[in-house]
Amino acid sequence: MRTYVAGADVGSTTAKVVILDGEGDIAGTSLGPTGASIVEAAQRRFQEAVKAAGIDEHEVEFVVGTGYGRFKIPFGHTQVTEISCHARGAHHLFPGTRTIVDIGGQDTKAISVNELGDVADFCMNDKCAAGTGRFLESAALTLGLPLEEIGPVSLRAARPLRITNVCTVFVESEIMSHMMKGETVEDILRGVHNAIAGRSISLLRRVGINPEISFTGGVSRNVGMVRALEDQLGLRVNVSPLSQFIGAIGAALFALERARGGKLVAAPVEGGT
Repeated sequence: MRTYVAGADVGSTTAKVVILDGEGDIAGTSLGPTGASIVEAAQRRFQEAVKAAGIDEHEVEFVVGTGYGRFKIPFGHTQVTEISCHARGAHHLFPGTRTIVDIGGQDTKAISVNELGDVADFCMNDKCAAGTGRFLESAALTLGLPLEEIGPVSLRAARPLRITNVCTVFVESEIMSHMMKGETVEDILRGVHNAIAGRSISLLRRVGINPEISFTGGVSRNVGMVRALEDQLGLRVNVSPLSQFIGAIGAALFALERARGGKLVAAPVEGGT
């Protein structure tokens, strides 16, 4: 009988589930909005991932939950902090990873890892949504553009503007001010992306910027954000089509360790820089 495990990463914005087989290969995935009910979102994503894997729910031997809603995942056997899961998942996809920037819906994390993928240090911006996916959503809404379009549009900028405020509360007024002055949407958006990149890099400097750098979280799908980070870092940033699933992949890898009879070991991350 084949072994299957799952990792469920339920964030404030998006819920992700990954099913791994006994060899550590991805058998199925599911992603969707968290919405008002963490329990319902997690259950729905789990059912969809299991279906994508072509197996029954009872065939999943062990489930590790992570993310904002990890303690409310009804089918989870245990929980691991998202810091450890992003470290393990990024190292799995990019074994040379030493630094991770994770930009999610409401927080940004900078993580330093060792050669084994264990957390060496971390810091995060979790006091407000400044410089996160929520900030990008506010900018897109103010400019009347779909969220998925703002990255490509930003790449067409001729004279990127300097955005002085990365607070979601005030971004609308600053963007409206630039529009009233006749600035282009492209230049405004490149300024928005550059501002978030600068804020993220300030977090990275606190843990140490060591190549390779991997970009995780939902904002990693934004090509404008990838370009802004690379330009300001002067380094190439690892991004995978699975980057939004990296937390769930890391959780599933911890689950696989347990299914194989090992102890669930994750470096303590209560402190951080």
